[in-house]
Amino acid sequence: MSPARVPLAQSFRAARERRGPLLTEPRTTALRWVNGAPDGVPDVTVDAFADVLVMSLYRDFAPSEEQALLDAAVEAWAPRSLYLKRRPREARVLANTSREALAPEVPARGAPVEALEALENGVRFLIRPAQGLSVGLYLDMRETRAWLMGQVKGLTVLNLFSYTCAFGVVATAGGARRALNIDTSRRVLDWGEENARLNGQPVDRYDYVAGDVFDWLGRLAKKGQAFDVVISDPPSFSTTRTTRFSAARDYPQLAEAAARLVTPGGRLVACCNLSTLTGRRFEAMVAEGVARAGRQGRPVHSLGPSPVDFPASPEAPPGLKVNVLQLR
Repeated sequence: MSPARVPLAQSFRAARERRGPLLTEPRTTALRWVNGAPDGVPDVTVDAFADVLVMSLYRDFAPSEEQALLDAAVEAWAPRSLYLKRRPREARVLANTSREALAPEVPARGAPVEALEALENGVRFLIRPAQGLSVGLYLDMRETRAWLMGQVKGLTVLNLFSYTCAFGVVATAGGARRALNIDTSRRVLDWGEENARLNGQPVDRYDYVAGDVFDWLGRLAKKGQAFDVVISDPPSFSTTRTTRFSAARDYPQLAEAAARLVTPGGRLVACCNLSTLTGRRFEAMVAEGVARAGRQGRPVHSLGPSPVDFPASPEAPPGLKVNVLQLR
């Protein structure tokens, strides 16, 4: 063992140990073991799904550095499998790099795992660690999903940019009367249906809608439909055949369209994970959109990632911002 690897493995062990309260929670097997600089390992995160780990690199590491990180992770934790994701921050680098180079389908260490089940607060989710850069569940939303589950009994929920429909599954588990999921990708919606069935929930194809979110917001408004809870969790940047969305520029437009579909007294759950957007600026953008819709919004809750497995520091503040507004 080279001396250079010992401190890294120790950092990994210490980071996991700091997750103590979550490690002993049998109803949750999906959590973040390393969260970059606050855990002493800048530009590196490690997400654990039971005994399968996903390591993400947020800068261009040299091959020798990558190998040292992987070896240290195996030394510290001895996982069944360890998958590697390379996530350069610059869009041009992402655009010019093959998917296989960014997210190899074979594990960097251990045996291949096509799919596995992970638990979050007793709810089951299907994880596909070799699928791409995103493996099925965004762990920083765990606190928001837990909050939602206790708020929606008997209510209707609209889940925008639903990805694998985690919010919809959790809402149904919490007793929601209906959860409508909208995403541009039919593939991830099918994955969402799998998640629902995994939890013994009925699946109605009409509640898994593939299409442009802005287009569907307009259609639903024209039909006069409204929902008790509308969840808006867009990617920071996205492009469809008809729209281009940037959270830093277009969130007021999204908040306006979403607010039009909230029932009087209902809630808008506005989410953003763009780290360069400050919490104060995000609040102002959401308020601007709500006002444009002719609605009045009262902030009732502010959420974010769990400080247990998503520790922050002044140099690395939390990226996720979740604002809950009650609308009149």
